[in-house]
Amino acid sequence: MHVLILGGDGFCGWPTALHLSDRGHEVTIVDNLSRRAIDIELEAESVTPIRPIGERLRVWREVSGRDIGFVRLDLATEYERLAALLTDLRPDAVVHFAEQRAAPYSMRSVPAKRYTVDNNVRATHNLLVALVASGTDAALVHLGTMGVYGYGWSGSAPIPEGYLTVKVPTPDGDLERRILHPAHPGSVYHLTKTLDQLMFSFYAANDGLRITDLHQGIVWGTQTAQTVRDERLVNRFDYDGDYGTVLNRFLAQAAVGHPLTVHGTGGQTRAFIHLQDTVRCIEIALANPPAAGDRPKVFNQVTETHRVRDLAKLVSSLTGVATAHLPNPRKEAIENELRVSNDQFLALGLKPTSLSEGLLDECTNIAGRYRSRIDPRRIIARSVWRPGMETADDLLTDLPDAPPSRIA
Repeated sequence: MHVLILGGDGFCGWPTALHLSDRGHEVTIVDNLSRRAIDIELEAESVTPIRPIGERLRVWREVSGRDIGFVRLDLATEYERLAALLTDLRPDAVVHFAEQRAAPYSMRSVPAKRYTVDNNVRATHNLLVALVASGTDAALVHLGTMGVYGYGWSGSAPIPEGYLTVKVPTPDGDLERRILHPAHPGSVYHLTKTLDQLMFSFYAANDGLRITDLHQGIVWGTQTAQTVRDERLVNRFDYDGDYGTVLNRFLAQAAVGHPLTVHGTGGQTRAFIHLQDTVRCIEIALANPPAAGDRPKVFNQVTETHRVRDLAKLVSSLTGVATAHLPNPRKEAIENELRVSNDQFLALGLKPTSLSEGLLDECTNIAGRYRSRIDPRRIIARSVWRPGMETADDLLTDLPDAPPSRIA
């Protein structure tokens, strides 16, 4: 099939484009290269050296014999070009990654908050309108987030896959209805993903669009079977306080002998999935779209859950670097449970990669190999969720010295 990968130069988009191309699909990347511009804004590059998009595509052609198309286009501001592209290419499927993806970045300033909403909401709505207006009958797969549910809202009950069955009391008895699981976003970024859900529900019901929304956990791992084929294809490893996930920050700190900074008690439980499993899930979703007229399919794209303090303990045991606690910059529960249903992907054949299987490789072949590119000043989170919270700069003076890392 011909697949458009929107945001195909990014952390999840690039390996997905390579994976689908390697599987024999015709792939076209659409991207405005905004993530590269944000690197310049934050003065924080990926630990792995990211080549220009043109070079990436040339190298993929060399190693695979396959072409991937590229169109530089901003979904949020160039609607007419987007509609014309859909009319011209008539893709069989569209994978939508083209959103600002970092919760801390979305909370760092008023301009960042406004950009996140303007970019994410307009991009998604422009895409939906363009699909309808152009008459493009393409299965749409969107990368959402587990964060739409919030953390701790459901207590010990498993979070279902998208929909919740509720009973509404009436004078004539209870009415049973299936509704979207109540949203409880914890950042402006997560807020945009909850708005996406409502737009998907409307356009699926009103216009018959075939939509799958993937509520993904934190992605760990840097490489896939395709990106390892040439160093010039390497994927991103973000470690900074805005874009680096908690595990990447720990690995970067361990690589340079910096204490592993745990926010609060470390009792926050998060859902995780390996990057290789992410690209497999995208392929599974593309092969199993809903029918026209059906409500959007929702998959919980996660494979395991861990508390932050347990992750720190695991990385510390592998590397010998101590942990240290800082106040939590987020407005969230001190501790939370997180149980997640992921039956659909497992039933469709996903064989999960566990964190315990791949973490040592991530320590040595990524964080250790490229440690000279890590700037310790960029690791600590400096975005705070509400006025009056202490900033990271106020907290760093009491950090203990760390012993040398065992990462080779």
